Amino acid sequence: MRYSLLILLLGTFFGAAAQVASEIELNLPDHDSKRVHFGINVGANRAHYNFTFHPRFLTLPNGSNNDTITVVESVNSTGINMAWLVNLNISEHFDLRTYPLDLVFTEKAFQYHLSYPNRVLGEDTVTTKKVQGITLALPLQVKFSSDRIANFKVYMMAGGKIEYDMAANKASAKNADLIKLQKLDYGVEAGLGFHLYFPVFVLTPELKIGYGLRNMHKRDPDLKYSNVIDKVNSRTITFSLTVE
Repeated sequence: MRYSLLILLLGTFFGAAAQVASEIELNLPDHDSKRVHFGINVGANRAHYNFTFHPRFLTLPNGSNNDTITVVESVNSTGINMAWLVNLNISEHFDLRTYPLDLVFTEKAFQYHLSYPNRVLGEDTVTTKKVQGITLALPLQVKFSSDRIANFKVYMMAGGKIEYDMAANKASAKNADLIKLQKLDYGVEAGLGFHLYFPVFVLTPELKIGYGLRNMHKRDPDLKYSNVIDKVNSRTITFSLTVE
């Protein structure tokens, strides 16, 4: 009896929703049928480095580096994204899209716990080393969209990306104890979003995650902040808005 009532209520709800949707005036009805369309994308990201310790660090007494570094942590930081979207319609539910001009500004950081900080060099018991990045990215994504319901549509996306950090190691040139990173990275990303159709534009909020696959670390065995770390991979969560 309870299941019958639940089915009846759900049927009534979806029937009413479909009736309301059929009465709403469609905005930009031909938008999705266009072969190519463009957009401007802005967003905010939370980024950090996922890393593994070097065997040398793990085998030293108490996990320390000459009894100096005892703990290493990656710190989350906030950045911004600005991009130009190009979307190619493949079929009713599939699109291929890219961002020919995609700038990503980040400031990742490593936090070190030191047993014997060098006060003369400005070290403290907890010392943070920031790594600023200005990245030019080139992603290629496949998007799968649902059917359009009135002025609303949901989609999922997945793809790969190549990134070039134009600011890599510029800070380390002035500060010799900063760890050094590769300029070129590549990885995969996935996310979901939805389209809101307005009379003159389409607004698209999107949430995606990115996983860097390349080891970004250029390890320096003579640098105490570098020799304790082995592999470094980028991780990013991005929320963005696109206007098409």
